[in-house]
Amino acid sequence: MKTNTEKTKLAIIGTVGVPGKYGGFETLAHHLVLQLAEEYDITVYNSKVAYSPKERKDHWQGARIVWLPFNANGVQSIVYDIASMVHALFTTEVMLILGVSGCVFLPFLKLISRKRIVVNVDGLEWRRAKWKGWARRFLMFSEYLAVHFADEIVTDNEAIQKYVLNRYGCKSRLIAYGADHAQPVSLDPTLYPRFPFLTGKYAFKVCRIEPENNVHEVLEAFRVHTELSLVIVGNWAHSAYGRELRQAYGHFPHIHLLDPIYDPHLLNMLRSNAWIYVHGHSAGGTNPSLVEAMYLGLPILAYDVIYNRVTTLGKARYFSCAKDLSVLLQSLSANELQVIGQEMKQIAEARYTWPYIAKEYTEAIKGATQLQVPVFNFELPPALRQTFL
Repeated sequence: MKTNTEKTKLAIIGTVGVPGKYGGFETLAHHLVLQLAEEYDITVYNSKVAYSPKERKDHWQGARIVWLPFNANGVQSIVYDIASMVHALFTTEVMLILGVSGCVFLPFLKLISRKRIVVNVDGLEWRRAKWKGWARRFLMFSEYLAVHFADEIVTDNEAIQKYVLNRYGCKSRLIAYGADHAQPVSLDPTLYPRFPFLTGKYAFKVCRIEPENNVHEVLEAFRVHTELSLVIVGNWAHSAYGRELRQAYGHFPHIHLLDPIYDPHLLNMLRSNAWIYVHGHSAGGTNPSLVEAMYLGLPILAYDVIYNRVTTLGKARYFSCAKDLSVLLQSLSANELQVIGQEMKQIAEARYTWPYIAKEYTEAIKGATQLQVPVFNFELPPALRQTFL
């Protein structure tokens, strides 16, 4: 029997690892460790592939690290997640699984164990354009098993919460992401030669360079809108899509296509001093880079999908194509942008802070409080409302 001084053993499964370098789930795991290590005995599963031998420590910020020789993304993520679950089966009491790729193992896991399983289903991974054929069907099946065999489902956006209810008849716990780690950083004049756009007004965007993030639409809008510089940080060399875009648009003097930046201080300096933030994501739920930009008080121009409207409570400005974005860039005044930025900051401070998010995950881990049926608290355009409602 556990004494009052013993901590519940919690496993965090499904991320590249901690400390988080890049990515939403990695940031989530990173901050859950910082917030919950005093309350829980935490084990995090890390991918050796993503960290150098020098970085592979056995503990980080009070959490135990277990290193696995698999890639946390792509096809290997299935083996990575299942191997993590098997190890956690013998060493922990509660499993927090981020993503569904390894959830094909859940029926067997629940057959042999009564350990509590909490699954964050992410943003409908099977709907992403990069998954085709068998891969998409596999992810749909994994999602089905996750919803039916987990003790509790976490969704990060009201639209995803509504989808899970409508598709599976299952209530889920709504928990988004924190953003208060994103803090304003003053400009450093010594970096002006390296980043000449810092001396003027610029739009900013950070994302994976994938079609579903509509990078091509954003670049096309700014190709003709030369009054404002555009800065996009992303993994351009990772795909043919990224390489083709860099070749097509990289020569424009007002367009700056930067490789990934893992230094949070530098990244915060670049984005916190931007004039506007352009968010092109069209898939997934609540996107961490969006809530971070909101917390920094940046005016948001977001791609017009239900997830982004819900995240911003309908108070950002939205575009569906390059032409729409061009119209916004030409029509929005400085005063309007200031108001949008203030509204984004207010929403983020109320909804997207790590102490609040950690408290919600604590309730999920314990199974505390009654789950509620999701309700949209603002009016959506009819076309978007029909998507899920």
